[in-house]
Amino acid sequence: MLLYNTLTRKKETFKPLKAKRVGLYTCGPTVYNYAHIGNLRTYIFEDILERTLIFSGYAVNRVMNITDVGHLTSDADTGEDKLEKEAKEEKKSVWDIARFYTQAFFHDLELLNIRIPKHIGAATDFVPQQLDLIQKLFKNGYAYETSNAVYFDTGKFKDYTKLSRQNIKDLSVGVRDEVIEDPEKRNPADFALWFKLVGKFKNHIMRWKSPWGEGFPGWHIECSAISTSFLGQPFDIHTGGIDHIPVHHTNEIAQSEGAYHKPLAIYWMHGEFLVLKDSRMGKSLGNFITLKTLMDNGFHPMHYRYFVLMAHYRSPLTFTWEALDGARIGYEKLKNNIQTLFSEPADFPKTEFSEKPVLEFSKKFKEALFDDLNTASALGALQLFLKLCNTLLETKDINASFLLKAQKAVREADRVLGLNLFEETEEIPSHIGHMVKEREIYRGNKQFTQADALRKKLDALGYVVEDTPKGARVRKK
Repeated sequence: MLLYNTLTRKKETFKPLKAKRVGLYTCGPTVYNYAHIGNLRTYIFEDILERTLIFSGYAVNRVMNITDVGHLTSDADTGEDKLEKEAKEEKKSVWDIARFYTQAFFHDLELLNIRIPKHIGAATDFVPQQLDLIQKLFKNGYAYETSNAVYFDTGKFKDYTKLSRQNIKDLSVGVRDEVIEDPEKRNPADFALWFKLVGKFKNHIMRWKSPWGEGFPGWHIECSAISTSFLGQPFDIHTGGIDHIPVHHTNEIAQSEGAYHKPLAIYWMHGEFLVLKDSRMGKSLGNFITLKTLMDNGFHPMHYRYFVLMAHYRSPLTFTWEALDGARIGYEKLKNNIQTLFSEPADFPKTEFSEKPVLEFSKKFKEALFDDLNTASALGALQLFLKLCNTLLETKDINASFLLKAQKAVREADRVLGLNLFEETEEIPSHIGHMVKEREIYRGNKQFTQADALRKKLDALGYVVEDTPKGARVRKK
């Protein structure tokens, strides 16, 4: 299996640290608002990664954090705590905000058929582990204290920008009118490990005791503490969005390696942005769209999952309503094709038929996924195989055994893609089913006028009848 490693900027053959076992850490949400569909694109990519690893025979131990404290509005060390800011706006407690949006996030994952990680750690549940990690950094000479905070000294860490490949001299913390930069910081790129309850944070609600006074952890330290607690160090794969490369993941590497003198993760993988015309989508930009927005506009969550899988996870993906509608049409056609093709088998000639097309499809599908999760090519292989099956069915150059093997291969592909292609979207009402059967009787008796009248009646009721080699199939418009 080839995976693109951001750390080396190339595809590499994946070799886990332990045979047939994979430690996977996927950066989770900051639960101060709903996840937007750009965020959800990243979680779909991570889900495909986990499913592909399982498909390849690995036992996957996946861990994800929930950021419920310490993430400031700048993503660095400036601005307000995102949860406290939202709590003020909604006139709720920070704990209520975290609880509500955590539940909303997992509801979105369920709707999108995204596997829930084996281990989930909230930042507020791992404060002792974060304090232990900070103390290790003090012991190793990488942490220092000011009157405002505890910082990581980037000047003492070799290759601080090895993941982002930025010039450290160009790094500085952006200053807005409401932000006063800490004059005691040694280097512009130094980042906070612990904030003290002074200045703008003197009334911070979430607070814990520490060797440096009451305060709360910085954003980056939580992931290092949570990942190491569940997976040890090093572990195999660390993932997230590309926006995490220059700040969050760079800082994770520095503090974890500074504490333990060994790599944090071997492979670093990042999903590209979902963009709106000329800009990326983001809550801070005020232009984000949620999964509920899509559903309120008549789209099923699987339509969005299919839309995402039609592009490579490392390619920017432009969202438009027209493009999503195209994905909806493509998904429904694919699903209807599969459910028609693999419904109750009709009579087939009792002849031998080569299994070679099934084996070739399985091989192409696997090759596509194992080439850095190329879901677009995997879907292409699936479409071509179904086209072949339909052609063989029309010419009756097929037997039941072949069709059953084909169905098994397609089901296996669907388990990896997670598109629920074999599941009925909804039950067809009994009176509609009765009308379809009545129409079939008319067709069998060559009473086409009556059959056509029933088709029109079904159409008026919102149902489409499709005539297939195996008989009529009905679906809701």
